[in-house]
Amino acid sequence: MPARRNILTSNTARDRFIQGVRALSQEPAGLKTAELDIAGPDTQLSTWDLFALWHYFTMGIATPPGSGRNAAHRGPVFLPWHRWMLFLLESHLQRVLGDSDFGLPYWDWAADGDRPRARQLDGLLWTAGYMGGSGFPVFDGPFAFDPVDASSFRVRVWESVFTGQLEVANRGLWRNLGQDPNVRTLPTTAMVMNSLNFRRYDTPPYDSSSTRGFRNRIEGWAGRSVPGLHNRIHVWVGGDMGPGTSPNDPVFYLNHCNVDRIWEGWQGRWGQVYEPGASADPTLEGQRLNDELVSMLTEVQPLVSQMLNLDEFLADNPSRVPTYDVLP
Repeated sequence: MPARRNILTSNTARDRFIQGVRALSQEPAGLKTAELDIAGPDTQLSTWDLFALWHYFTMGIATPPGSGRNAAHRGPVFLPWHRWMLFLLESHLQRVLGDSDFGLPYWDWAADGDRPRARQLDGLLWTAGYMGGSGFPVFDGPFAFDPVDASSFRVRVWESVFTGQLEVANRGLWRNLGQDPNVRTLPTTAMVMNSLNFRRYDTPPYDSSSTRGFRNRIEGWAGRSVPGLHNRIHVWVGGDMGPGTSPNDPVFYLNHCNVDRIWEGWQGRWGQVYEPGASADPTLEGQRLNDELVSMLTEVQPLVSQMLNLDEFLADNPSRVPTYDVLP
């Protein structure tokens, strides 16, 4: 059974994650950028790249059309959709590692957020033995870029912050830790605990303006002039964590695995409930309990409801159900 552990307390989880990410980044996906009309030189995509593209394209699908929500963010589906994404990536990592018990690690960013700002920037996660630090490109650690080494980690496609378009990049990873003037520090344990006190999963109007539900607190839009919790991590890390292709940075999954861990802790407190439920309201299409998730990497699209309880979803194969070492 996969055990998801804190990357800062499990060297095995760290090493296997790094090994698996590098393997997926080198694994040809049998698809080139020209087939997707991505601007730039025709480039072979990897399995790792497909996850970044899936995230990018899903962000462009409004649910329902014309709404401010998309098929993965700014609405109730945020947590179920990303749980599905984590499960699929974890499955691919298990495959390339030959280890069915591998579990995605998480980064408990609130523990770092409780430290003084200077110590957040110098945190263990950003050392060469873990994720490496800032840079354009990142110059140290397992994801450092070497232009003459074809096996070094690279960003092949990205949503350009200069043009707003999907483009071939073929460059090193970009991070700009803690330099956004509006987000100088990480979220704290107090902020996480506050989110867990919201008994309702979500509340009308079920979008980025909802202020009294857990989902929008953990996503990070509600009640703040600056990004909170999940959103705050994207902005604080900066660089490739900013645009829709943010899964290019392995830290994306450490962030979302922690978000999923917090959600599981919330479920343990308040139950496996979901709003807006099975509403017939067409203005909530794509966000309701029995709607399909947008899944571009699988032929079968799971329902939102199937992500509330992976024990039920994987009832025929319980050994694949991931567990967390510690819940908040």
